[in-house]
Amino acid sequence: MFKSFRDMPVWREAIEIAESVFNLTSKLPRKEDYGLTSQMRRSALSISANIAEAFGRKHTAEKTNFYYYARGSIYETQNHLEYGHRIQYFSDDSYEDLFVKLNNIAISLNKIILSLQDHQA
Repeated sequence: MFKSFRDMPVWREAIEIAESVFNLTSKLPRKEDYGLTSQMRRSALSISANIAEAFGRKHTAEKTNFYYYARGSIYETQNHLEYGHRIQYFSDDSYEDLFVKLNNIAISLNKIILSLQDHQA
């Protein structure tokens, strides 16, 4: 078992996503500071934050809920990424790379959720 949420590979991947989104959005126009930039950064950071919060919860149902919240933040971030790509804020390469990484975290979270549900049954 992990001693800290920081030891979890899925959390490490998620915090790297938050860093990538920060760097990607730092290149957006200033007019987006309170729009797309802010929303993308918050949703991306929410992924790792919810994973960390799940780690700190004692009861399986609570843990599962926070992993679901993290997964929801993945899809929210993908939505913002898709929009940014469609309006040509993000290059094809940046878009694809981040989208794949987000999908991989979603897959990892699905495995964690299923494992928790199996232990609960």
